[in-house]
Amino acid sequence: MSDRVLVTGISGFLGGHVALKLLQNGYTVRGSVRKPDKADQVRKTMAAHGADINRLEFATLDLENDAGWREEMADVTYVQHVASPFNLQTPTDKMELIRPAVGGTERAIRAALGSGVKRIVLTSSMAAIAYGYPKSRTTPFSAADWTQLNGPVYVAAYPESKTLAERRAWELMAEASRTDDLVTINPAGIMGPVLDKDPGTTAALILGLLNGSIPAMPPIESPIVDVRDIAEAHLQAMIKPGAGGKRFPFCESTLHFSEIADLLARNFPGAKVPTRHVPAWLIRLFAPFNKDMRNISTELGYRRVMETASATSLIGRPLIPAREAIIATGKSLIEQGLLSLNAGPK
Repeated sequence: MSDRVLVTGISGFLGGHVALKLLQNGYTVRGSVRKPDKADQVRKTMAAHGADINRLEFATLDLENDAGWREEMADVTYVQHVASPFNLQTPTDKMELIRPAVGGTERAIRAALGSGVKRIVLTSSMAAIAYGYPKSRTTPFSAADWTQLNGPVYVAAYPESKTLAERRAWELMAEASRTDDLVTINPAGIMGPVLDKDPGTTAALILGLLNGSIPAMPPIESPIVDVRDIAEAHLQAMIKPGAGGKRFPFCESTLHFSEIADLLARNFPGAKVPTRHVPAWLIRLFAPFNKDMRNISTELGYRRVMETASATSLIGRPLIPAREAIIATGKSLIEQGLLSLNAGPK
């Protein structure tokens, strides 16, 4: 009988890729969904990509509710805690992100510790490493860095939620004297092929650039990593003895939005890729009155560089280039019927 892995957030973009990777490697996967009716779609998605769905089962779990966590963890060997709220738009109340992120992490880890799982892999984020620092910083960010929530630069709700959730995870593991049984994966913006008709949040950004629903680009840069690398990282973090007790930042490269738009325009003829930029002065003008603009304003003129040696060491190969990840995203959107162009991709 294969080891059982609980994957939280299996219906999401990354959760689906992690579950597929585990199924392809012979594990039994118990995927958590917030609503039971999502299970059928996940089964169809996994089957469409060649997975053995006889080793796929489901649990109904909510990040903000205690029900079921202890019971569903009882016969689990490993935990992949992927689920966490993420939205491109800033919520009116930041606790809408922070409460489920921190509370869900606490529920997953307490239940895992109570059932004696071998290892917990937590999907954290580059957002828990590289924010709150002045733009003058040029040193690459590494696993030793933490986002400064009370630093000199404003930190938005999402980085705050990921930072607080990851710190809480390490605290709980330390209290149980099991720090070496936790691994965190800290990815940059995740691109790459979507598995079904739900593009998720980051792929929806590429969709918006291709279908014209994003009319102009912000003059900022985006750190990027491929979802296939992050799925492999979750698998290796789970099974490699030397990975225990460590954080692994993942970022292949950072691209300006104009570079992303140019790449999409060249590779997807017929796409409605924007050619205009939102002026920086306009973003600064509205920043005091609009949370989304305030978040963007802190990114103006900022290029974050990440240390990548630990990432390539974990997965045992170079990272997939960010440009390939973006093109793969666009092609998959077409394959899933989410995007129709007059001319296909080159």
